Amino acid sequence: MKVLICPLNWGLGHATRCIPIIRKYVHDGHQVTMVADGYPSQLLQYEFPSLKILSLPSYPIRYSAKNSQVMTLLRQLPQVVISVFKEHKWLSNLLKTETFDLVISDNRFGLWTRKTECIYITHQLMIKMPCQLKMLEPIAWWLHRQIINKYTHCWIPDYEHNGDLSGDLAHKYRLPTNASFIGPQSRFENPNLENMDKRFEIVAIISGIEPQRTLIQDQLVKRFENSMQKVLLICGTPSENQEIKTINNITCVSHLPDKEFIKYLLGAEKIIARSGYSTIMDLHALNCLAKAEFIPTPGQTEQEYLYKYHFVNKTNIMNTDIDCRNI
Repeated sequence: MKVLICPLNWGLGHATRCIPIIRKYVHDGHQVTMVADGYPSQLLQYEFPSLKILSLPSYPIRYSAKNSQVMTLLRQLPQVVISVFKEHKWLSNLLKTETFDLVISDNRFGLWTRKTECIYITHQLMIKMPCQLKMLEPIAWWLHRQIINKYTHCWIPDYEHNGDLSGDLAHKYRLPTNASFIGPQSRFENPNLENMDKRFEIVAIISGIEPQRTLIQDQLVKRFENSMQKVLLICGTPSENQEIKTINNITCVSHLPDKEFIKYLLGAEKIIARSGYSTIMDLHALNCLAKAEFIPTPGQTEQEYLYKYHFVNKTNIMNTDIDCRNI
């Protein structure tokens, strides 16, 4: 088959959880083309240098530096809607010149077509709203469901039972008829849990939308620059050449290859990260959730919910049976 895989550029999480899916299709002999922009594009080019990658701008989202994102996101909503229509038209034009047997969209609303089979990946079937807009959650869920229904299938990267990793996000409401659970998806496939590097006591994973990505990086540098502990900051800014700098006891790297990344995470005494769902899946795969300190992006309701669900309510799930067997 010819497969088109298109993750959203909302930090690196959507791209990283597509990595095991891409690997499987490549392993099975299919021809994969990737679609991305920004840091996700650079990450996927780094992971799959032999694969073709097309550029398609994602939604023009930028967070506020404040603790509430409500007004910031509402102001950007018209631009998002326009971008959805643009990406839908982009796909229609692409299919006039190229043929694809399967289109896989990770949370990009407009990449569906009636001309071929289309799959939509999301763990967030319901949209968590801020407290002042809580009454709108059923409406947001219904609107999202209309988007999901445009696709042939909806894949949910979670276990099917007991709330599991995503909690209310995928388990609160009745599923669309085209939805199915495929199990958590982590780029850290089949890790050797005994292969660890203990040179860094603290490993911090920086990710997310600007300016919040830079803000947390600066906060962590300030927090640890006078500490006696050895700290590794993985900055979530992949590039063709790895960038490394040191600030006292802190080593900052732009990105790491998976094997090296895994060794440092396994060897760390503490892992600091945003409570994004892809990060939770990755640490779940490594049995490292118990040593994680999570800092939700201020005003990012999904991350605030996942933080509370896993780490305030102490509902960590430590099963490590993560693969692509259901794909």
